[in-house]
Amino acid sequence: MKVGVLALQGAFREHAEAFDALGAQATRVRYPEQLESLDAIVLPGGESTTITKLLVANDLLEPLRACLHAGLPAFGTCAGLILLANQFGVLDAKVTRNGYGTQRDSFETPLAIAGLDGPFTGVFIRAPVVESVGPAVEVLAAHQDQPVLVRAGGVWASTFHPELAHDLRVHASFLKEVAA
Repeated sequence: MKVGVLALQGAFREHAEAFDALGAQATRVRYPEQLESLDAIVLPGGESTTITKLLVANDLLEPLRACLHAGLPAFGTCAGLILLANQFGVLDAKVTRNGYGTQRDSFETPLAIAGLDGPFTGVFIRAPVVESVGPAVEVLAAHQDQPVLVRAGGVWASTFHPELAHDLRVHASFLKEVAA
């Protein structure tokens, strides 16, 4: 399985390493032609405004939008979630940037995630808050009654950074669903 990892800014290396460790072929995506033949794509954390500017500068914004709207499975983490909801409109969610606070307010907490045995460490770094989700969005995990891991069809999104948890279970669950 070939998983593209948007490699413009943010924690793309950690995502690529996670998917490689799970036996997927992780491809770092920086240009439109690299979107061809992907089975899925990851939009990593980072800074959503900067990532958007880099998508435009690399002529990736519209080609990526077209792929997502054509049904390319996607997994957005932190800033990637913001992009999936606000920039690309493929996730029906109302999202507030930096909803948990500043860099100093970053934290880790155990999360109960649907389909996983045992807690998963959620790493929240200037994380967005999902204020609400549409009826087609399934909440897979919550923290303080706020959704932190959601999916809608082939689109997954988390407010936390699973790539920084040293635990491959969320990545493996996404891959399993994409392969199904």
